[in-house]
Amino acid sequence: MGGEALRVLLEHPSVEIAWATSRREEPIEAFHPNLYGCGIRTIHPDRIGACDVVFNALPGDPALEATPGLLDLGCRVIDLGSSFRLRDRETWERVYGRVHPCWPLAERAVYGIPELHAEAIAAAELIANPGCFSSAAILALAPLVREGLVDLRSIVVDGLSGTAGAGAALARPIHHPEIAGNLLPYNVVDHRHTYEMEQELGLLADGPVSVHFTPVYVPISRGILNLCHVFPERALDRSRLLELYRDFYADAPFTTVYDRPKQSGATWQYAPYPWVSSVAGTNHCLIGLDVDPRRNRVLVMAVLDSVGKGGAHAAVENMNLMFGLPRSLGLERRGLHP
Repeated sequence: MGGEALRVLLEHPSVEIAWATSRREEPIEAFHPNLYGCGIRTIHPDRIGACDVVFNALPGDPALEATPGLLDLGCRVIDLGSSFRLRDRETWERVYGRVHPCWPLAERAVYGIPELHAEAIAAAELIANPGCFSSAAILALAPLVREGLVDLRSIVVDGLSGTAGAGAALARPIHHPEIAGNLLPYNVVDHRHTYEMEQELGLLADGPVSVHFTPVYVPISRGILNLCHVFPERALDRSRLLELYRDFYADAPFTTVYDRPKQSGATWQYAPYPWVSSVAGTNHCLIGLDVDPRRNRVLVMAVLDSVGKGGAHAAVENMNLMFGLPRSLGLERRGLHP
């Protein structure tokens, strides 16, 4: 996440990189070879000074230790991890297995989905950037949940993720010989991102929401496809649902309803549905959907880049809002294809 944030910020016309940290002081290309030649050399965290905004890409405990001092320096902070995402302390401490050392900061933090919280983000000192699976599911389901159109006790989300979402640490499931030619389910019940989904969708529903979420690693590097199965309270028409989504996201420059027409007579129907490769390397989320009236099911599909709209690019969008910049500034790039 830190390397991807730097890649985007180096192209941003209103940003100057003040510093980047590492416990080993080296040229940035020692960690991120794609940034070779950009002139950044990391400094030890003990040597940092004040700046306007910090993208905090530290792991859990170091992030919690660093954030109070950064705020005391007068920096605004966008936390790219999970330290401040949940509003309920008991839930956070149970899910993450430790005592939160600075819970008053978690109570001040704003959950950083611009499509839902743009005004609060603009005024915030501390942003909790969402999880990647969470972003895709929340964006996919928000219009249906807000309108009360589906059974809120039976929302099923299957999340397919590239391995970049696992971070930079080495692990067997994302080791190339293990993941190549493989599909790898993990934490199939009670995944941490489930609580973010239920929290944010519950705010829209003004009541409890149950999400049944299962993630799977797939042999790609970047990208997420969330397949969200919901069961309507009454018959729903696909064209009307697409219109509902277009209205809901009318002012959201990076969340787009994907509604290419179905191919008449086609036996292999794929054109109306979004592809992960379409959003690789971007801050875009594409949402497609279809209706199965025979089984009373709506399937909503959301694709985004797990370290783009699901991480560092969304953080830059949040930064733009925080500093009164155009929301799309520095983020206009389209997806890589092929």
